[in-house]
Amino acid sequence: MAQTDSTLLSAYDPDGYYCELHGLPNQPLIETEQTRRHLDRITLEQLRTRSADAERELYNFGITFTVYTQKDAVDRILPFDVIPRVISAADWKIMETGVKQRVAAINAFLLDIYGAGKVIKDGVIPGELIYSNPNYRPEMEGFAPPLGTYAHIDGTDIVRDHLGTFRVLEDNARTPSGVSYVVENRHLMQRAFPDLMAGVGIRPVSNYGDKLHEALAALAPKEVLDPQVALLSPGVFNSAYFEHIFLAREMGVPLVEGRDLVVEADDRVFMKTVAGYKPVHVIYRRINDDFLDPLAFNPDSMLGVPGLFAAYRKGTVALANAVGTGVADDKAVYAYMPRLIKYYLDEDPILANVDTHICREPEGLSYTLDHLEELVVKPVGEAGGYGITVGPRASQEEIESCRAALQADPANYISQPMVRLSVCPTLTDEGVAPRHVDLRPFAITGQSTWVLPGGLTRVALRKGSIIVNSSQGGGSKDTWVLE
Repeated sequence: MAQTDSTLLSAYDPDGYYCELHGLPNQPLIETEQTRRHLDRITLEQLRTRSADAERELYNFGITFTVYTQKDAVDRILPFDVIPRVISAADWKIMETGVKQRVAAINAFLLDIYGAGKVIKDGVIPGELIYSNPNYRPEMEGFAPPLGTYAHIDGTDIVRDHLGTFRVLEDNARTPSGVSYVVENRHLMQRAFPDLMAGVGIRPVSNYGDKLHEALAALAPKEVLDPQVALLSPGVFNSAYFEHIFLAREMGVPLVEGRDLVVEADDRVFMKTVAGYKPVHVIYRRINDDFLDPLAFNPDSMLGVPGLFAAYRKGTVALANAVGTGVADDKAVYAYMPRLIKYYLDEDPILANVDTHICREPEGLSYTLDHLEELVVKPVGEAGGYGITVGPRASQEEIESCRAALQADPANYISQPMVRLSVCPTLTDEGVAPRHVDLRPFAITGQSTWVLPGGLTRVALRKGSIIVNSSQGGGSKDTWVLE
């Protein structure tokens, strides 16, 4: 799609998809009209020049992530597209209330399965789906975390279908990442494109660190008047290490590794400093359960803190997110979320799931095997876009390989129809063209739940691709929620 007309967007064609900037062909978005006018004042060459400057700035600031599967290109910047994704105030209200509802149900579900297990006894969800889950932690049974909250930081992946309806694609309640790009993308746009933002009322995102610190501090033991929060990182080789640095800086708290912490005989956690031991009351941990404490979980872990889990159970330190939260990330559990929302909240879901077939169930497996060429098949425990088979775009060899995997281990898979994901104008080598996008809003739960206005818009930069994950060649955009 070559760009030949006089304005930036005049040759842009959404190709029949719902467009985040234009809407539907017969229902153009009024709310984004000002942004479209601003974009049309910029030439394609100006956009390319300023885009190159923006990517250079990301690199110079060290805003990178790690791709473990590519030996020759491990550290790289997350590709940034300078054409923003715009969300109206009305659409955001739907999304915000829907995310809050979902987070409330997730926390009620986790508190229940590690407590009375009523949801299983009442037959709402199969017990084997919970107890056979590798992220289920029997060590948490009978323990209620501070404020009854498991998922203090939650990322909900949301797409928009061909009619413009929001649908939840998956939940990320364990250690959702990407919020650093949300804030840095906004700062970058403010520096590089002040003319594009002029006069557009956009809700701010720069207070995320303050909101996060406030929520985490509320988890501290009640007798502590001035809680010390710390962010626990696996270290510099972790793919999200930039984000760990960013969040610690935004909150004004120390970034620590396992070797920096020690648990004393009275089950209290201390941080080693040049001035001696300093107590720590709340830990935002970016380490998976397995590696958190070698005395409680993986004995070979060199990343965690011996005795940390015992201190957590005793209540001398709080952990966010709670141990065992990963059960809610499971894509098979996701299929039950509409029922769980109804069960715990007595409400219908505000944000619908994508229709899902559970392959551990005979009916779901049979349907999936009969319609492989039409469905997207996903392993329940994978993240980052790995292991997915997109039936309508897969080769016959890939279809048969997927069929064999399904028959060998059906419980490991779900399938969904291929959603016609919405698109957003994106700068490509050929000009401004439609590329598929999703959105990950971030919710913080302390005394109440707050949702960052916007979230991480990920964009599939490869033409025709619906896989937006950074590990699979995706990029990101600034997300504007209008006042």
